[in-house]
Amino acid sequence: MAANATATLHRLRRDVAAIEANHVCPLGGGAKPLILSCHGIDAVLDGGLNAGALHEIAPAAPLHVGAAAGFVLALAAKMNANKRTLWIGSGYVDGEAGGLYGHGLTAFGLPLDRVLMLRVAQARDAFWAMEEALRCPALGCVIAELPNDGPAADLTATRRLMLAAREGGGFGFLLRYRASALTSAAETRWEVAGAASRPDRFGGLGQSAFSLSLTKNRRGPLGRWIVAWNHHDRSFSALSGALAAPAADRPARAPLARAG
Repeated sequence: MAANATATLHRLRRDVAAIEANHVCPLGGGAKPLILSCHGIDAVLDGGLNAGALHEIAPAAPLHVGAAAGFVLALAAKMNANKRTLWIGSGYVDGEAGGLYGHGLTAFGLPLDRVLMLRVAQARDAFWAMEEALRCPALGCVIAELPNDGPAADLTATRRLMLAAREGGGFGFLLRYRASALTSAAETRWEVAGAASRPDRFGGLGQSAFSLSLTKNRRGPLGRWIVAWNHHDRSFSALSGALAAPAADRPARAPLARAG
């Protein structure tokens, strides 16, 4: 019985792979990529962060969870002002890392009236809600917090999110609270840490700064940059242009057609 079930599963996987291969469509359904305005990053991403795709962001260390969340919110702030952002979180997460603060969001460049918030009980609920929301064309961005790895965050789950994002044409951001060794269908993976900012002209606190490490890129090249976020202009500026070597297991600029 077990042998028959295994054979059936393998056959179904081959059939699904064949269907995907015969129905290739560009990621994002023609939607424009999100330009980060940092030449080095946009060049590595072949023009910007692709719409209609899933992207993963994680802190470089537990103390950088706030920086990872800040980077995701900055990306959301750069998007089409006519579309909303949905933030999906677990109720107990607020006690560990804090929750969103309305006035803080507005000051950061993302007005509160553009943000919808949803609280769920478990990771599998977050994945279900994210998959459904990504299919909604009224949402430009869907962000889901994921405090822990587990069966809900496996390759199958992230592939479903990738396909839903392609269908809806928006951006999906999975905000992990720690870097994961699990295989993921996400188009890009980022590790984020807080970085020292440059003081303002009065010697006070400068703009928010992030150390960004692109650890997975389905198009090939990887890299590391330090950038500052200008909440007035809603733009990034490079504080460092250092670039890591391209991934060794794929061409420098691989075509991107489907999740998997």
